[in-house]
Amino acid sequence: MSTAAIFLDRDGVINQDTGYVSKRDDFIFIEGVMDAMKLLKQKGYQLVVVTNQSGIARGLFSEDDFIRLTEWMDWSLADRDIVLDGIYFCPHHPSEGKGADTKECYCRKPAPGMFLEAIADLDVDVSASYMVGDKVSDLQAAQAAGVAHLVLVRTGKDITAEGEAMAEAVYSSLTEFAQNIPALV
Repeated sequence: MSTAAIFLDRDGVINQDTGYVSKRDDFIFIEGVMDAMKLLKQKGYQLVVVTNQSGIARGLFSEDDFIRLTEWMDWSLADRDIVLDGIYFCPHHPSEGKGADTKECYCRKPAPGMFLEAIADLDVDVSASYMVGDKVSDLQAAQAAGVAHLVLVRTGKDITAEGEAMAEAVYSSLTEFAQNIPALV
């Protein structure tokens, strides 16, 4: 049976976006985000992280660095009884960098690849699902994948007029979003 999901961008939604976050010392959970994620799980949603990580293509950090940090983030959440249903990332950039990850791809937001993969893997009901991001490309990718509800939060990038027009709602934080969406259960 399909279940609704909350798709979450990472930098600017879950953690402070200080630019190419790749080390534990630089990863700072946004205040209240763990409680918000716990509430979303209690309301019956799957939690799925979808994150562009062009720092890999740019040579700023390795894929192994990203995986180590992601494991630490996942364990930190699990210590608070928050289980992520999926974590999807794109290591590519279309023009920056020199390695194999410097290429056009179908996974880098605003393309829908990460979403489509998660939808298939997790049997997501897109008609009841949400994308919570901090920029237009997050919303464009979700929309292209058929995710029904597009939401921005003000904890990351500045909200543009285009983003505000595209979003169903703009919240101050993931906490405010979690408090205001209906429970599935």
